[in-house]
Amino acid sequence: MIIKDKEGNIIGPKEEMHWETVETMMPINDTLKAKLSTKKFAAAWFVSHCNARSGRDLIAEELRTELAKFDMQVDIFGRCGTKECPRGSMKECLQLVETDYYFYLSFENSFAEDYVTEKLLNGLNHYAVPVVYGGANYTRFMPEGIYVTAEQTRIRELAEEMVDIINDKQKYYDFFKWHNHYSYHELRDSRDTDAYCKLCALVNNQEKYLTTSIYEDFTKWWTPENECV
Repeated sequence: MIIKDKEGNIIGPKEEMHWETVETMMPINDTLKAKLSTKKFAAAWFVSHCNARSGRDLIAEELRTELAKFDMQVDIFGRCGTKECPRGSMKECLQLVETDYYFYLSFENSFAEDYVTEKLLNGLNHYAVPVVYGGANYTRFMPEGIYVTAEQTRIRELAEEMVDIINDKQKYYDFFKWHNHYSYHELRDSRDTDAYCKLCALVNNQEKYLTTSIYEDFTKWWTPENECV
């Protein structure tokens, strides 16, 4: 992931970021408001790795149950859900996030310091507020006030917070004020299945062994420029 300021300068991510606060950011324009006006479902999640060690599946299911009490819908796409996103159709599926979903579940499969995958970009770059669940210090990647955090102990409160944001247009608009100040970009050749990312996840999950295939992929792929964040 690369973060740029409005002049196109690369500013992060880095250990200490000096963000504009949401309160001082410029309000969004009418064009962006119109783009956000088509939203109709609470949240989407694209996932194929089921029963991850982080427990994200249980969090997603509990959140879906809580939001259903407010007649709001969470759709899970892929092997672990009931919605399909055919191989090769990710672009079209992410377009649905832009048009139909208020939030995107950026739930990591591994809890590790600063382990953040493309799931975060799926929300940020497709006009959905990220709901984050992971071990990273997310203020290295985003200013506070443009995302919400999922915690195992407060899923009911999270659902209520999301409903409140959905029902208050101005609150929802404020989550997108960052568009006036920053932009997010993928690292070249970066993807969720990069061998380096797999290695990070395995190490931080205290796996005893690294499979030969992952090791071979890692040694072929890794260069200092390709380290994932």
